[in-house]
Amino acid sequence: MKTNPLGRSGVEVTELGFGGGPLGGLFTPVSEEDAAAALAAAWDGGVRYFDTSPHYGIGVSERRTGGFLARRPRAGFTLSTKVGRVLEPQDPAGRSDEGFAVPATHRRVWDFSRDGVLRSVEDSLERTGADRIDVLYLHDAEEHFEDALREGYPALAELRAQGAVGAIGAGMYHSGMLTRLVRETDVDAVMLSGRYTLLDHRALDDLLPACAERGVSVLAASVFNSGVLASPRPAPGAHFDYAPASPEVLDRVARIAGVCEAHGASLPQAAMAFPLLHPAVAGIVVGMRSAEEVRRNLEAFGAGVPAGVWSDLRAEGLIDERAPLGA
Repeated sequence: MKTNPLGRSGVEVTELGFGGGPLGGLFTPVSEEDAAAALAAAWDGGVRYFDTSPHYGIGVSERRTGGFLARRPRAGFTLSTKVGRVLEPQDPAGRSDEGFAVPATHRRVWDFSRDGVLRSVEDSLERTGADRIDVLYLHDAEEHFEDALREGYPALAELRAQGAVGAIGAGMYHSGMLTRLVRETDVDAVMLSGRYTLLDHRALDDLLPACAERGVSVLAASVFNSGVLASPRPAPGAHFDYAPASPEVLDRVARIAGVCEAHGASLPQAAMAFPLLHPAVAGIVVGMRSAEEVRRNLEAFGAGVPAGVWSDLRAEGLIDERAPLGA
């Protein structure tokens, strides 16, 4: 699988990355066996970029990801995790974690301070069993942006200067805040959630031009916009940005799917291919919870999308005129 560098860092990622959110039991439980099988299927399919976070299942995703990668050559993969939430132990008392189907053994404490960042990294290294983190992101800092910018970023830059991490950046859904980070700091990469997809082009307004200008790489996450783009035709009740899709969104998706089908392609194929047409995008990150899901996504990712799909989508006003569509 093709790899691309992250900015000027020297760290490389495969164009398809494994998103570790579902491994933490996002919304529904994932067994140890299913998690291991999903990771193995991704590895067998050529994926070598694995992204996780303390937030995902209050450490479960990091432990599962690290346990799998511990049996692979360390030089053969890229591992990223995130800071901003420190995990404090607590008595689960029969409760499940909010949003993740795991016992509530810990609680999250927001902390973008230098001490919080350093502690988070130390804890992540222990959970993953890794000797280093290749890419470190400020995570979900929308409500704590000034703290992340003024305290968290310098801590990340310090770790990079020491060689403790290879590349630094932030993972958020707010393209405007990420744009400010790109313009005011020296990050290598940003992970943008759901804001440069077939349905949402708003990053063309600010973030993508800034990244192209500053030599910062983009990882496009949530390319299926919470599921509405994940199947050839959206099922009833399909979600868009974590809420039921509106009739207007479903109509737009149906029109996009129709164009894809006319060229022998599918909606998921186009959803994964579209962000990578922009030169600032180094890769996409897709959350996956089973070997079957991984293999399905690998097949769609590798299928290729005829150029006529893009030209027809643009002709029908379904793709922004500013979006690069390849050669």
